[in-house]
Amino acid sequence: MEFKSFTKEDFDVFLIDGLEARMEALKETIRPKLEFLGQYFSPQLAALTGDEMYVHVAKHARRTINPPKDTWVALANNARGYKMLPHFQIGLWNTHLFIWFAVIYESPQKEVIGERFTKKLNKLYKETPKDFVWSVDHTKPETVKHQELSKEELQSFFQRLQTVKKAEILSGFVMDREKVIQLKPEELLEEIETVFKQVAPLYKIAVNHK
Repeated sequence: MEFKSFTKEDFDVFLIDGLEARMEALKETIRPKLEFLGQYFSPQLAALTGDEMYVHVAKHARRTINPPKDTWVALANNARGYKMLPHFQIGLWNTHLFIWFAVIYESPQKEVIGERFTKKLNKLYKETPKDFVWSVDHTKPETVKHQELSKEELQSFFQRLQTVKKAEILSGFVMDREKVIQLKPEELLEEIETVFKQVAPLYKIAVNHK
């Protein structure tokens, strides 16, 4: 498949009323592109992390009433699932595209990962690009810009990961839909690759790779 960049129609899928209609459009228009991105980036992420990476495209299978407000492809070092592991995501909300390193609430290792991040606080605070963003809840589109965070606030995110059952941490880059729509396919792939290179160290800390 030749990759075509995301279009206005892709982003507008999330405005379609009704679970079935939205899921149908999502499967037809967005899912093939996410499949492509997963297959394209799994060898690159394997090279960056030292772990084999398996592709998981969100199926939204448990939904019975509410149509999905976002969708994504996740890459993790387990063929059976990704939610319990530190992983990478590429996906869309109606307003923007996101590229994440993620530890979400299903991860049984959250406490240990939070400790590892806390130990590297100074390094992570200094080396995270200013235009990157953080999120503490993958189910909401809101993010916090790294340049607007104090070191203490970042530390509180890491501590929350250790103490709050539903805590999450995501780090990466979000791109406004208008910018994404204007990008050529190769430009979008380049942008995603750049982000993954910059969040790969977080993955290595999370899984304790030296």
